[in-house]
Amino acid sequence: MKNTINWGILGDSSIAKKAVIPAIQRSKYAEVVAIASQKGAPQETAEEFNIAKAYSSYNQLLADSQVDVIYLPLPNALHKQWVIEAALKGKHILCEKPAALTSAEAEEMIMACRQKNVQFMEAFMYQFHLQHRRVQEIIASGEIGKVKQMNSSFTYLLNLEEDNIRLNQNLGGGSLYDVGCYCIHASRSILQVEPISVYCEANIDSRTNVDVTVQGVLSFPENVVATFTCSFEQFPMNDYEIIGTKGKIVVPHAFRPDKRNGVGEIIVTTNDGERSEKIETDQYRAQIEYFSSVILEQTEPIYNGQQTIQNMRIMDACFQSMSQKSRVEVTS
Repeated sequence: MKNTINWGILGDSSIAKKAVIPAIQRSKYAEVVAIASQKGAPQETAEEFNIAKAYSSYNQLLADSQVDVIYLPLPNALHKQWVIEAALKGKHILCEKPAALTSAEAEEMIMACRQKNVQFMEAFMYQFHLQHRRVQEIIASGEIGKVKQMNSSFTYLLNLEEDNIRLNQNLGGGSLYDVGCYCIHASRSILQVEPISVYCEANIDSRTNVDVTVQGVLSFPENVVATFTCSFEQFPMNDYEIIGTKGKIVVPHAFRPDKRNGVGEIIVTTNDGERSEKIETDQYRAQIEYFSSVILEQTEPIYNGQQTIQNMRIMDACFQSMSQKSRVEVTS
């Protein structure tokens, strides 16, 4: 039985080089065997990371019979095309978030993967950090009472005058696609329920026509509310808090604890006082090992294609709300 999964990297983006390739090389039963770039310098990246094969075309990598799974960090607008191409070549796919530009695109991608019997997972790496499991345990214990609200933020400063794919409307730029998707995903994942409506307001950059700040409200059953802020023009934050009837939980490094050597923190406040727990996880490595195990064991990921489609449906509703300046119901 095969006990190592061979990874191919479809694009030598900064996230691939800074985070994902090193994580694969730290992982059990995973190895990077090939990288492709049609605009970058695949040979240089291959030499830097001691990767055996470098290709100047994505199709060449997809034709490599040694590659079991691809990691796809291409610009958002290219995800649909190359996920489908990879599926047609029988490759499993770990696709960077957001998986698509719309839920309709996501449905096409997931259908192509199902038809070719390949596994697909959207790369929300943060969910593999054990601090979130601990948060759910605390909620389930009843320590903070009945949950009434969740607030999340993912923001950072970006030079809005520079040439950056995050500011390119044609490539799927904007803060909601780039970091707001995390807030939506976290709200659904932590609260374990789906929103019924959304309301969003956005600051649209006049030069690029992409949203550089979005503030949203997700309405859930039983009058539970989740708010979120995502932005390219605010002090860096990546946190969430859950407010209950008896207390609250704050997770100050929710999405990028890897920038703090993998150390996450959970702060619980109730009438009995405040306490803090610190939990360490190599979340990029954990993601790679999880998806590699899914392929080895021929099981379906917990965060599956249907979950990806649902996250995109909520983002569709957010964009519609931003455009209409009104509350929008979420389709299911």
